[in-house]
Amino acid sequence: MNLAPEVTGFYEKHTGSVQYVVACPETKHCAIIDPVLDFDEKSGATATIEADRLLRFIEERGYQLKWILDTHPHADHFSAADYLKHRTGAPTAIGEKVVGVQKLWKDFYNWPDFPDDGSQWDRLFADGETFMLGHIPVRVMHSPGHTLASVTYVIGDAAFIHDTLFMPDSGSARADFPGGSAHALWHSIQAILSLPDDTRLFTGHDYCAGGRAAAWEATVAEQKTTNIHISRLLTEADFVAAREARDRSLPMPRLILQALQINTNAGRMPQPESNGRSYLKIPLNLLQSPWA
Repeated sequence: MNLAPEVTGFYEKHTGSVQYVVACPETKHCAIIDPVLDFDEKSGATATIEADRLLRFIEERGYQLKWILDTHPHADHFSAADYLKHRTGAPTAIGEKVVGVQKLWKDFYNWPDFPDDGSQWDRLFADGETFMLGHIPVRVMHSPGHTLASVTYVIGDAAFIHDTLFMPDSGSARADFPGGSAHALWHSIQAILSLPDDTRLFTGHDYCAGGRAAAWEATVAEQKTTNIHISRLLTEADFVAAREARDRSLPMPRLILQALQINTNAGRMPQPESNGRSYLKIPLNLLQSPWA
């Protein structure tokens, strides 16, 4: 049995996000991982350019879409999961710890009636849960740290590691969002690096370090030996100290307050108001000030 899925990454340069179509080469069953809904923060306009690109690719390859998978509620782009579900009928899924993220942001947005039970997705995966993508087994790993809900999808010889590790020249992801933890991130990274050395690791973002072309794939062995936050920071204490110091120097993502109200709701837009328009809600003085 071929346990090497066909993996195609689609880079969305506006947010540095990588979306994936992952397919069983024998059955042509596929999954979309972390699709992006286009959003322009200056005009408030949304579009489905990226999501439609994924659908065209699936049609061209003759794939059958079986899953729309989120690794976590993203803070830097809108999820296209709900749009893709309505276009295709494919079920949506995320890790079961998303309910903890929903409870946090429900309070931040003052949404007393918001359902914080994960019911916006068709499936909530537990840590260690398995399912099949065609003939290829998929295992879900709870990988907290960047968020408390983050999961890794191990699909055959490939693992989709979202915002834990970036490419080796870029290190690791931040862990200072509400519910994040540098200690938890260290342990999640160690679990990922315990996969076989030839496992292909696919990142959720790339910021083109040093002006190089966008990249999103490295093996476990490559990450172990060359990742600037792993090969140099060999203990948990060293990693946590460096990660927390780095996080204190970073501004909040420019879309975090817009994106979390969409992404904790599985990519659904706010309900239209009496004039037929939907509105985003921005809490003031919630997150750390850039002037602090």
